[in-house]
Amino acid sequence: MPDTSLRTLVDDLASPDPAVRDDGAYATLTRLVRDGDLPLDDRSWLGDAMVQRLRHERAEARSFAPLVLASLVAVGDLDEAWIPAVTRWFCNEQDLRGHDPELGWVHTVAHGADFFGACGAAGVGDPAALLDALARRIVVPTTFVWRDQEDDRVAHALALVLARPDVDEPTAVDWLERVRSLFASGSPGPVPPEASNTMRTLRSLHVALGEQPLQRGEPVTVQHCELVRTQVAAVLHEVTPWSWRTRAGR
Repeated sequence: MPDTSLRTLVDDLASPDPAVRDDGAYATLTRLVRDGDLPLDDRSWLGDAMVQRLRHERAEARSFAPLVLASLVAVGDLDEAWIPAVTRWFCNEQDLRGHDPELGWVHTVAHGADFFGACGAAGVGDPAALLDALARRIVVPTTFVWRDQEDDRVAHALALVLARPDVDEPTAVDWLERVRSLFASGSPGPVPPEASNTMRTLRSLHVALGEQPLQRGEPVTVQHCELVRTQVAAVLHEVTPWSWRTRAGR
């Protein structure tokens, strides 16, 4: 059983007060993990507690759990059960608020994406499953248009998974089938929020892959970068054929 201070931090991570939850508990927990100040038994207990937290009644409590799990993954800890647990929460979560005036950061989509990006950077989990989870999140029907750079965070997570050396060509682009299906189902009229979210995510990914994606400030290499960029551009062209065309000779 962990000591009282660790259990108090985990309790505070569910606080509706952003100063307690974000600036206090989250910052302290991730520092303890990063600096190696928690023994293995405590890290294991913390991971289990975060998986349980994904079922909390309040969104802001649920959404900070993947960030702590991401910090554990980054130092080499992973229980394979974490990935399907986070995937279920990530793809089914209905509260997609970014910043709330009273609660502070909820940021469900961004925090979930950070977990999958951490798995990508650490080389853990099945890359096809990680990419599919991110794709499922961006296309799921919603009434909420992302406004707090969730699209950029998902794109960054996609890039980190795509940078893994075990990603082959089919895996690098198969996740785009979910996007093609979404766009193919469209009809004239207002753009559905999920379609807007998806378009902006793909544009962010296209830009990142055209430059140098970063992990903790250091560039990573995406082996199939041009293949992914070409297919992302082709998918985006389906929804904006009046805006641009492929350069001659490409």
